[in-house]
Amino acid sequence: MSARDPIFDILFEPVKIGPVTARNRFYQVPHCNGMGDQLPRGMAAMRGVKAEGGWAVVSTEEVSIDHVTDFGPAIEGKLWDQGDIPYHARMVDAVHAHGSLAAIELCQQGISCANLVSREVPLAPSDQSLIVSSPLQARAMDKSDIRAVRDSHRESAILAKRAGYDIVYVYAGHDLSIAQHFLLSRYNQRSDEYGGSLENRVRLLRELIEDTKQAVGDTCAVAVRFVVDELLGPDGMNIDGEAPEIIAMLAELPDLWDVNISDWPHDSQTARFAEEGYQERYTAFVKTLTSKPVVGVGRYTSPDHMASLIAKGALDFIGAARPSIADPFLPKKIEEGRIEDIRECIGCNICVSGDMTFTPIRCTQNPTMGEEWRKGWHPERIPTRVSEDTVLIVGGGPAGLECARALGQRGYAVTLAEAGPAFGGRVRGESLLPGMASYQRVVEHRLSAFHKLPNVETYLASDLGAEEVIAFEAQHIVLATGATWRRDGKGRTHRTGLPISASAPDIFTPDDIMAEQKPGQGPVLVYDDERYIMAGLIAEKLAHDGYAVTFMTPATMVSPWTENTLEQHAIQRRLLEAGITIVTDRQLVSLDGGTHHACIYTGREAESDAESVVLVTSRISSDSLWRELQTRAGDGTAPWKSLTRIGDALAPATVAHAIYAGHRYAREFDTEAPAGAPYLRERVTV
Repeated sequence: MSARDPIFDILFEPVKIGPVTARNRFYQVPHCNGMGDQLPRGMAAMRGVKAEGGWAVVSTEEVSIDHVTDFGPAIEGKLWDQGDIPYHARMVDAVHAHGSLAAIELCQQGISCANLVSREVPLAPSDQSLIVSSPLQARAMDKSDIRAVRDSHRESAILAKRAGYDIVYVYAGHDLSIAQHFLLSRYNQRSDEYGGSLENRVRLLRELIEDTKQAVGDTCAVAVRFVVDELLGPDGMNIDGEAPEIIAMLAELPDLWDVNISDWPHDSQTARFAEEGYQERYTAFVKTLTSKPVVGVGRYTSPDHMASLIAKGALDFIGAARPSIADPFLPKKIEEGRIEDIRECIGCNICVSGDMTFTPIRCTQNPTMGEEWRKGWHPERIPTRVSEDTVLIVGGGPAGLECARALGQRGYAVTLAEAGPAFGGRVRGESLLPGMASYQRVVEHRLSAFHKLPNVETYLASDLGAEEVIAFEAQHIVLATGATWRRDGKGRTHRTGLPISASAPDIFTPDDIMAEQKPGQGPVLVYDDERYIMAGLIAEKLAHDGYAVTFMTPATMVSPWTENTLEQHAIQRRLLEAGITIVTDRQLVSLDGGTHHACIYTGREAESDAESVVLVTSRISSDSLWRELQTRAGDGTAPWKSLTRIGDALAPATVAHAIYAGHRYAREFDTEAPAGAPYLRERVTV
């Protein structure tokens, strides 16, 4: 273990938060996880691992205070009555077991909640439509409704105290809180003491803070999560308008300020659109207005950056959601002088997609995220080897790299052979596309680990055929040979491919563009039937290279799956700003002497003048070596014990899936497969 640089000592000072004290300055702010009250054991284990990793404060996700703000079908938390305490206590115990504080974010979502499960009429400061897409509307709250919200919030705070929480939140951020909705004049058109002037619009937030302090403030700290800027200019909360006034009004009332920008896509911008520390210019003023501790976020992964923020008085705590997901042990690694071991967040928001799709949280960098309880996976520990068997991994992309790293950590003798001149596979090309440089961390983290693993041998420029694979005499062969983009147009819309004639425009794939193959000088059509990030990246690169680009898709918007990663709006804006013509609702019909396409609704056909077409439809596994080796296995001459495909070589997917596949193989290698599902299930007791 290396000695910690004294410059980082400031990060490990204890900080008092009202009646409680955090052991250091690392603060896991509230974040969703797709487990919540439906998978409480998994949620508690995930939070407990973060406490073990050194996060001094570990927070829940949003927790609804009663049935009038039922977040379903989203998987969040509930604290409605005494019956909810046991699952909360499970998380609290997991956090306390490692000396950390447990925080709970209580929430009434107001016009952000359609109450689809409870079927209660949503509440709002004034009669209005909901923020979420819904034909339902919210009704204006009368004084009895306001008292009821205050009472529910107070009762949930008392329940939180009984569950053992140390910090209780009053939430006014992300456009997800009724307290925030009362603050904003665009939502609040009341004429009573809760509307009109800023002091009146702040009244409910002030009352919720005072209620919570009166109810639990003797032993629990009361935190306020507050949006300082909505990036809407004068139409919203902003740092040049009412935000500083509100903080000045309430400066000393809470025990801690947790500040950020809003809404969620702004607060959790991907690395493609925001650098580390991107929120600092919005939140730096808060410390000048209050003596209470302040926590802020900005996808911080650099220890030097963190220490400088504390040293110059910009923040009291380094807040994190995504970096704590990518590496739950980030604080401990800094504390122990192991900075080179930090698994840095790449800012891809795959973690967010779990919440958006109502599934347990996932992470590209950390394949153990969400698997702590159901599979018993730990981000830093892995069972040691149980045999002397050797493993040959063919393919040094994300799946092969993680497989080799994890098997090497277990102690197995591993050989990793990559056909290309450098490791990284698909990540090598993708990380060079606009805004994607952070993806290179996927490769760097794993290559760095190899320096500490003398049992892992690596070979570059090793394009192995069947005979070379056999010559290695490894007992186990893992094929992580990746996939390539299809050139025939086969995808979601055309399940058998596009009609393509010899007179078709020049056809390219993303692999061609990433390999710097250049289309002709004429117009380029980028056709997206994958509907994730690749087509937008290719279109943006070509526009930067000076091409006249049209982006066409059968979808009704650009890159629709990226709504799950909170970047769809930013991607479409970026393409428009780059001068790219966007054509939605159109599918290619054929590439036959021209580029023929049709409206997905009417079927009316038209033709574009594209000289070149980039097809972004689907990928096909690179499985020629697999088929060749399978033939050997079939004729009984195979000398190996097992032959396995992983990652894109088995079925193309995201980089996160590839990393998970490599890690899963390494975890399950040399173990007996369980009967039934390969993980524990949380069951509803009837």
